[in-house]
Amino acid sequence: MVLRGGSRAVTETGVQTVAPAGDDASLPFEVAALDVRGRAIQMGPTLDAILSGHGYPDPVSKLLAEALVLTVLLGASLKFDGKFILQTDTDGPVDMLVADYHTDGALRGYARFDADRVASAEKEGLKDPSGLLGKGVLAMTIDQGPEMSRYQGIVPLDGGTLEEAGHVYFRQSEQIPTRIRLAVAELHDRDEDGTMRKTWRAGGLIVQFLPQASSRMTPADLPGGDVPEGIEIGPVDEDDAWVEAQSLAATIEDHELTDPAVPSERLLYRLFHERGVRVFAATPVINRCSCSRDKVAGLLGSFSAEEIAESIDNGEILVTCEFCGTKYRFDPGQFTPDS
Repeated sequence: MVLRGGSRAVTETGVQTVAPAGDDASLPFEVAALDVRGRAIQMGPTLDAILSGHGYPDPVSKLLAEALVLTVLLGASLKFDGKFILQTDTDGPVDMLVADYHTDGALRGYARFDADRVASAEKEGLKDPSGLLGKGVLAMTIDQGPEMSRYQGIVPLDGGTLEEAGHVYFRQSEQIPTRIRLAVAELHDRDEDGTMRKTWRAGGLIVQFLPQASSRMTPADLPGGDVPEGIEIGPVDEDDAWVEAQSLAATIEDHELTDPAVPSERLLYRLFHERGVRVFAATPVINRCSCSRDKVAGLLGSFSAEEIAESIDNGEILVTCEFCGTKYRFDPGQFTPDS
């Protein structure tokens, strides 16, 4: 959680020395007086491009948007070249969400869902995340590349939200007091021809208590690593600074997180100006898939003869990337797998 780049104080009138982060950029910040660090983001064109490319029903798009924002907030803390992957596996109408963020800022994601169940949930008014996700697990994976082992934390999703699951993850796996806020909005306006159009925006904030002084550190009475199933974590005494930070974060309205007229710097100023907030160099987030023809060909090359035969349709093998929709067509004859 090292904050990188040059820092600057935030004022209500803006920052004169460095341009504001703007949309689609993860903005690290620090409130030294409260021993708090975190990141804020507003997502616009990048998010809209990802969601529009899929054309999911609105409730599914909103849920995927939350997953994408959460993935950026968590993945942007990585201090090495790698990926942060968020994935749900549940029994709800939306049984899988996948989002991955590369440390160069590349973001992608997709959802798997039962269209009939989603439509039924909409009719019954069960469009909130807990109703669509159902019960299952949320896995968060840090991938440092082929030469390094992966780290994965898994937390339950028992009819709750992604925000709540994020809190559980940090409580059990990282043991870092954390507050997460996520919000998604649909904007409606008209294009140059007067035609109505809809665009997606989202915003998020993660606030973490990371004291430097040993006297203010969280008591080390939590078990290390993931908490074993069936073990309850007892309450811990909270530092007054963390209580204050949480209280301030809880005052944020959803519209403040998504409103283009309230950029991240201004939001942070509203929250923490009395304590003094400092922001750092922002990291841009872009819509970019990591799929390629060579990668898909390599995967098919590992298939058995039977699997290749089962993949042939109308004399060709067609592979469609779930993330970006790119279609790759192959001649089955170029693959000679072991039988």
